[in-house]
Amino acid sequence: MISFEEAYKIVLNQSRDYGSESVPLINSMGRILAEDIYADRDFPPFNKATKNGVAINFDAIERGRRSFEIKGILAAGKPTFPFLETQDCIEIMSGAMVPFEADTVVKYEDLSIEKDIVTVNNIPVRGQNVCPRGSNQLKRARLLKKNTKLSAAEMGILASVGKKNVWLKKTPRVAVIATGNELVMIDELPLQYQIRRSNNYSLFGALEVLGIKPMLLHLEDDKDLIRQKLDYALEAMDVLIISGGISMGKFDFIPKVLEELGVEKLFDRVNQYPAKPFWFGTHNNKDTVVFSFPGNPVSSFLNFHIYFRDWLYKSIELPLNEINVLLEDSMIVAKEFTQFLEVQIKWKNGSILAKTIANTGLGDLISLSKIHGFIRLSSDKKKFQKGEAVPFIPTKSIY
Repeated sequence: MISFEEAYKIVLNQSRDYGSESVPLINSMGRILAEDIYADRDFPPFNKATKNGVAINFDAIERGRRSFEIKGILAAGKPTFPFLETQDCIEIMSGAMVPFEADTVVKYEDLSIEKDIVTVNNIPVRGQNVCPRGSNQLKRARLLKKNTKLSAAEMGILASVGKKNVWLKKTPRVAVIATGNELVMIDELPLQYQIRRSNNYSLFGALEVLGIKPMLLHLEDDKDLIRQKLDYALEAMDVLIISGGISMGKFDFIPKVLEELGVEKLFDRVNQYPAKPFWFGTHNNKDTVVFSFPGNPVSSFLNFHIYFRDWLYKSIELPLNEINVLLEDSMIVAKEFTQFLEVQIKWKNGSILAKTIANTGLGDLISLSKIHGFIRLSSDKKKFQKGEAVPFIPTKSIY
């Protein structure tokens, strides 16, 4: 059995580079950029009106003029046209290109209009309500860096520079595999000794948050069938995430079958609670990475967020930022292993406080819906004081 720190290091050392792919922008949400993005023109590409009103040349205001004759109207998306004289003006709509001879826009609320004559009631400031060409970004400026995770804001930027397709980091092909004869489909009525497959769907949802749509598989407790399906999955997938079948039971065939199929075991037990049984290995020929977690929901959910998520982040070059929270209560740890406790968090005076949440055991799937994540308590310490900072592993957004 190895320490948590050793297991974590081994997992991250097996990170992979899956390359990049061109993806339609509409399908890029949550993915990771594989290229720098540069402005293909000035932003804005012209002097842009930011209010509805009239465009004037401010020199006329300085010479004492307050009334202007309207010579036309200019909508957004239309080419501009010239003034005839500085005593003239043009009605202009927000977003339209300001005429070259004009430098100031006076909004309608500060004007009086009678027939085709505009009177300025409130003296403007030169350049007001005009966003100058290139004031946001100049052509060839870098707008987005490689390895940026795309949100709605970044998608808008990509659209603005014409990226109908964008180069993104490829994510691994992942199979989520549940094991056990006791599991039935979610639309079946379980018999008294059966349960529905829940781990599959918890992990499916967690992977979708990371931009991965996994394949779902189920393995019954038959060694030959397990070997057949795992052989297929090792060939077709980059990563296997297995839940169940790795402990000391008579029907826990997973470790033996994996080794028979050429998967090298890197470790199989970690000095942590929960989720001490954790079989991790790689297939030398096919380069497949195998995460095999305990079958109980809490352990499987925990190990996914500790090990797999950080392994994926390292593989796609996202930063691994450790979050610390402050304990809301003091606690004493009786056992000599790294412990992970379910917590709810709250913000108070600029700090994040964590309060432990009791569950009814490692099969308590309901408790996972009530928490924000887990705290990690080191194995080399017995007492933790109220207000002490400890590492936090989020399982849902804390903002």
